[in-house]
Amino acid sequence: MRYLLTGGGTGGHIYPAVAIANEIMRNEKDAEILFVGTENGLEKELVPKSGYTLKTIRVKGFKRKLSVDTIKTIKIAFDGLIDAKKIINDYRPDVVIGTGGYVCGPVVMTAALMKIPTLIHEQNAYPGLTNRILSRFVDIVAVAFDESKKYFRNKGKIFVTGNPVRMEILNGDRKKALRKWGLDETKKVVVSVGGSRGAAKINEYMVEVIKKAREEFQVLMITGKNQYDSVIKMIKDYDIRLGENIKIIPYCYEMGDIYSIADVIVCRSGAITLAELLATSTASILIPSPNVTHNHQEYNARVLEKNGAALVILEKDLNGDVLHKKILSIVNDSSKLKTMKANAKKLSKIDAANEIYRLVCKLK
Repeated sequence: MRYLLTGGGTGGHIYPAVAIANEIMRNEKDAEILFVGTENGLEKELVPKSGYTLKTIRVKGFKRKLSVDTIKTIKIAFDGLIDAKKIINDYRPDVVIGTGGYVCGPVVMTAALMKIPTLIHEQNAYPGLTNRILSRFVDIVAVAFDESKKYFRNKGKIFVTGNPVRMEILNGDRKKALRKWGLDETKKVVVSVGGSRGAAKINEYMVEVIKKAREEFQVLMITGKNQYDSVIKMIKDYDIRLGENIKIIPYCYEMGDIYSIADVIVCRSGAITLAELLATSTASILIPSPNVTHNHQEYNARVLEKNGAALVILEKDLNGDVLHKKILSIVNDSSKLKTMKANAKKLSKIDAANEIYRLVCKLK
């Protein structure tokens, strides 16, 4: 069987596609897999690193305001359709799978019009525009959240699967990780994650938390590579003396180890981050990014909040005092922490990749 997967722009679209591809290969050793993305998206780096071949097409996202750039984008969209059709004609896939991002549009649409079996996967509680349009043409729509179903028309082809996560996330070594960062296994650990590029507001107010925290809990702060220096400068400006209970690092590739030691994680609420929190039964304080399309991170975060797995602070309401109090409300209440972890576990769908593969099998 030949599978063509497309999704790109951000890790939130690429990692699910890679997880699905890995699941296909786990079940079908002789399967052939090709990815389609763009030259400028993260897929250009992440897909080859995962061991798969990537072909690229010309495509560009539409801006919300009408401008001269819109005309150029429309032309590029037609170019993308031509590129997509050529790749599909050359590769002749048996199934085409899309995981979101504007690159999915021309590829999945072309495949659907050519009567090739198609499936799309939506990671967010509030679906993206591309997937909402494509849902009218594809054979199967897989969604991560039950709350997503109301945004799609044909309910008969919508299936709730959850978001697939990388298996290494589930295999963290707690004792090794505690030793690595010199943390005390008898004290609570609060982790803040700014993402690969950092989240300035989270970093800023976590520094204030560190100033207030003293010995109340341990902190492992992952600043993001681009903001590590500015965080260290803030620490010096605040005249904070870092002790054994505070660790600050720019980035961490071994996120399984991070989840293994975290009692509470402070982070954004991208769909894949939330899937990892749930899969590892981790309590969280979620600060949705206000700079995403249709505010989908808040929609994601509210699902966990409603089910008692997370606390949510909107960035406009965020400051050091609020964040410190929210952290204390969890780490000082063992019963609350235990309940949040249990609720996260109830929401988790660690077999999401297999569920999606089973849907793919219906298309054969």
